[in-house]
Amino acid sequence: MKTIGALNQNDAVDDSTRSIELVARGAEACIYRTPSGFLKERPKKSYRHPALDKELREGRTTREFRILQKAHSLGCHVPGVQQLDKTRLLLVEIQGDPVHAVIDQSPIIAHQIGREVAKLHQAHIIHGDLTTSNMIWRDGVVTLIDFGLAFSSQRVEDMAVDLHVLHQSLSSKHHGIEQYAWRHFLQGYRMWDGASEVILRLRTVQSRGRNKGS
Repeated sequence: MKTIGALNQNDAVDDSTRSIELVARGAEACIYRTPSGFLKERPKKSYRHPALDKELREGRTTREFRILQKAHSLGCHVPGVQQLDKTRLLLVEIQGDPVHAVIDQSPIIAHQIGREVAKLHQAHIIHGDLTTSNMIWRDGVVTLIDFGLAFSSQRVEDMAVDLHVLHQSLSSKHHGIEQYAWRHFLQGYRMWDGASEVILRLRTVQSRGRNKGS
């Protein structure tokens, strides 16, 4: 059993004897609230070949754990995590407000988002789903959550696509403040040396998106 963050090995969930509550069901994973934190489980998929299904579920669970482990060790604000077995993780429940619920009133929060994303990219971690729904705000700190699509990459293109996803999230969900919030995000993101190259590549990514839509 592997552990990082604010969890310890005594926090393991025995879901046969302790109450759990389903709080989210995604395409690849289910999230349960337990007395010890959030249990993330990748259930079997009957439409996939059993051997392939096992490989995908176990591989994605291990990858997510290792990425969270690396991010946590480098000072990124991410949930503490414990790998219970090959397809289940136990995550610390982060207290606070979802960023999507508060950023319209306080768009300056985007500055802290920029700093957190910069830490990830500096560590060559791509989140893969940077939306304001996957961030928690509390006491001046943004915690990034849901690393189910995350992967490791040194490619500037992958980092630019990460930013593109966030920009689209701001534009679609926070239409009134997206430009102001984006300026604050870029100010925070520029804390790392590679920021300028990523931002420049972002323009190319956005241009491709506009051309596809025309």
